[in-house]
Amino acid sequence: MTTGLQAPPGQAARLRFLSLELTSRCQFTCPGHCYAQAGPTQGHGSMTDDHWRRVIDEAAALGAGTVQFIGGEPTLHPSFTSLVHHALGAGLRVRVYSNLYRVRAEHWALYARPDVRLATSYYSDDPAEHDRITGRRGSHDSTRANIREAVRRGIPLRVAVIDRGNGQRAEQARAELLRLGVRDVTVSPVRAVGNAAAPSVLPSTSVLCGRCADGKAAVLPDGQVAVCEIGRFLTGGSAKDGSLAAVLSSPRWRELAASVPRSAGPCPPDCSPNDDSCGPSSGNTCDPADG
Repeated sequence: MTTGLQAPPGQAARLRFLSLELTSRCQFTCPGHCYAQAGPTQGHGSMTDDHWRRVIDEAAALGAGTVQFIGGEPTLHPSFTSLVHHALGAGLRVRVYSNLYRVRAEHWALYARPDVRLATSYYSDDPAEHDRITGRRGSHDSTRANIREAVRRGIPLRVAVIDRGNGQRAEQARAELLRLGVRDVTVSPVRAVGNAAAPSVLPSTSVLCGRCADGKAAVLPDGQVAVCEIGRFLTGGSAKDGSLAAVLSSPRWRELAASVPRSAGPCPPDCSPNDDSCGPSSGNTCDPADG
């Protein structure tokens, strides 16, 4: 196993925010939009716990401030809790992007920590529409109940309402969340990646928010390093077979970063789930680190 953290001379890797896509398993299928094409029959990938711990340590060594645990549904990974604790022990802030369909007692305790942030997606104030979008009956009621519980516990929560268009009750969902006491709500249009992409059309960099690979990256379940979770079709190498630093310092990574059209103005409201500090509520530009 390669453990070196050093980038090639003169090519220092820059990293502030790293997403760890622990698994492709999820209770939902989200047949019309899941960028990861996750589902109940998918697996956890080929990254071992040792691989994930090494990547976390590398991220800290490379200056990252925050790691995000995402999937699929990251809490379904058998080592989710221990890996989060490993990241916290390495001095990193943690964000968990969960569907909040099921929350165990130990996870509530984890989410209550001041160095952990919680995020989720929501689709409609209408249970039937919400469940059609997720592909799981009862998903609306479960997610909504756990959103209410997070608010009751005083756990800061960011919610992205994913809008697939065609009359979806996205704005009504946003209003509902605000009434429930969620303070950080965005409405994000679906982008043409994964299940939302036409079968015969290759993904395009035009669907990206313009901050991918700008101090951020994502490690996929097979160890491939992508410019972000949405930009999973742009990978620069393996963090399983080599070091994260080597990938982020490679000519291939520089080419990928240069291929992403950059956004010069404020971040548009479409950066979920890779919205580490993007959001229309503040009007800020997409700085890579979440405070």
